Amino acid sequence: MPDRTILHCDLNSFYASVECIGHPELRRVPMAVCGAPELRHGIILAKNELAKKAGVQTAETVWQARRKCPSLVLVPPHHERYAELSKKVNEVYLRYTDMVEPFGIDESWLDVTGSRSLFGDGETIANELRETMKREFELTISVGVSFCKVLAKLGSDLKKPDATTVISRENLREVVWPRPAGELLFVGRRTAATLEKFGIRTIGDVANADPDFLERVLGRMGRSVYDYARGEDSSPVRRFGEREEAKSMGSGMTFTRDLVGEKDIKAGLLALSDEVAGRLRKYGLRCTTVVVQIRSPDFRDISRRTRLARPTALSREIFLAALETVRSNWQETAPIRQLTVTAAGLVREDEAAEQLDLFASPSDERRREKRERLENTIDSIRGRFGGDAIVFGAVRGSDIFGAHGSDEHRMLEDERNKEEQE
Repeated sequence: MPDRTILHCDLNSFYASVECIGHPELRRVPMAVCGAPELRHGIILAKNELAKKAGVQTAETVWQARRKCPSLVLVPPHHERYAELSKKVNEVYLRYTDMVEPFGIDESWLDVTGSRSLFGDGETIANELRETMKREFELTISVGVSFCKVLAKLGSDLKKPDATTVISRENLREVVWPRPAGELLFVGRRTAATLEKFGIRTIGDVANADPDFLERVLGRMGRSVYDYARGEDSSPVRRFGEREEAKSMGSGMTFTRDLVGEKDIKAGLLALSDEVAGRLRKYGLRCTTVVVQIRSPDFRDISRRTRLARPTALSREIFLAALETVRSNWQETAPIRQLTVTAAGLVREDEAAEQLDLFASPSDERRREKRERLENTIDSIRGRFGGDAIVFGAVRGSDIFGAHGSDEHRMLEDERNKEEQE
């Protein structure tokens, strides 16, 4: 069977590039998109090429970036504008194929195998797309062309900005194998560091390693990483609009000040658990595990998980699991900069076979049913009058929340996923 032709299109410095549209003067200076420094959300979300050359990095704080680049120009993010332009860009991709799978707001895979007779080979289509983006949107893209998704993604990362890179079976060993292992999709910094301990530094080293050894060292991902390094990736590009089954749902926030003590921690966890639970109910899902990630003021992270007695979409049950997780793994007096609560092990509501709790009394079950009705009612009210129509008293009265903390955190995660695929 002939190889597929897969493109991975990556909009270069997307957030920063969008801000330059209509403001061409920003292209001539080092600039970055960031949140509000006065609310301690002064984190770099995106930067242009001049800022990148000055050493500015995504996810570092504004003061760190300005130490490297004192002339750095900062602009606030405009979420709606990015989403609107992302939609228009994907509409261009759909001119060539209906097999378009977005990977974040600024990246998409395209399967153009069936389009080659109409538009030419993958490299030709990639170059046409690059010209179209410049002509119609004043944006540039880097495009990787290959026979599988993983290598197409790697190709788009190799040359930036505004470039096409073709990775074929013939040049795989020459182009891909000398690259650092950390450049492979889903090999983040921690995984790369683990591999390096065993002398596995390049993608070629991964490809020539014992797959059983990789599985012992990296767990289930070990076999996948081995296959990816050898170009053995058969995962399909989904048709545009097809939803991938969610494996987890999370919400995180950097607070306006460090959390200290149980009162602060409870307020933070309540807000995050409430948001996660509402999203679970919206999509008819239940979680079986709650994961809490804690970030200290010096940017050290820990992540811990708690298995639930039965699947739930109740904010109170998610909150109590998260609170117990924090109590068991964090000193109450130690400050916390950021919290993330994630619902994992998701199952559909109609498939959630609840485990029998031998110690639950009929009154316990009645209270749970009442709580479910209450939270469904809250969802209805918020759907009609807005998310702030009903808020926990502990959340409303706390000074730890910024107006845009959650939005910025999600936006930052979009950028970070490209740099830390773990």
